[in-house]
Amino acid sequence: MNKLTEKDNGLEELIAEHQPRLKAFIRKRVSNKEDAEDILQDVFYQLVKTIESTFNPIEQVTAWLYRVAKNTIINKSRKMQEEELPTLAYDKDDNILNDFSEVLFSDAAPTPETEYMRSLVWQELETALAELPPEQREAFELMELEGLSAKEVSSATGIPVNTLLSRKHYAVIHLRKRLKGLYSDLLNY
Repeated sequence: MNKLTEKDNGLEELIAEHQPRLKAFIRKRVSNKEDAEDILQDVFYQLVKTIESTFNPIEQVTAWLYRVAKNTIINKSRKMQEEELPTLAYDKDDNILNDFSEVLFSDAAPTPETEYMRSLVWQELETALAELPPEQREAFELMELEGLSAKEVSSATGIPVNTLLSRKHYAVIHLRKRLKGLYSDLLNY
C-alpha cells in the first residue's frame, strides 16, 4: 500500500509541476478553451496510463508530455472537418494577402500539405535553436514556446527581466536570419 501512495504522490507532484506550462503551450495552439482543457486532461491521462502499464520509466518526462500534447492537438484537429489549403493571393503590389503564418499555425484541421510545412518549420526551428547559446535558447523557449512572461521567468531563475529580454531579442534576430530561406522556399512552394 505504501508504494502505491508514494507513486500517487510522485504523480501528483509531476502533474502540479508541469500543468501550468503545458496548459499555456496547449492554449497557444488551440483556439477553444474547452478543447484546450480536454487536451490537457488527455495528456495527463496518457501519462497515468503509461506509468501504470509500462515497466520502462519515461526518461524525459517534460519532452514526453510536450510530444503527447502536440500529437493530441494534431489528432483532435484531424477529427474536425478538413479544410482546403488556402491559396496565397497577391494584390497589385505583390503583397501576400493570406498571411504565411496563418497557413502554418492556424487552428483549422490540417491537410497533408500544411502538416508537411509545419514539420519542416519545426525541424528547422529546432535546428536553429540548437545553434544558439544556451542562455538565449532558454530565454526564447520559456517565453515564446512555453508562454511564460519575462517576469515569471525572472522570478523562477533569478535573472533580471532586462537580461532575459535582451537574450530573447538576440535569439529572435538569429532565428529570423536562419529561417529566412525556409520562409522564402515555402512561399514559393
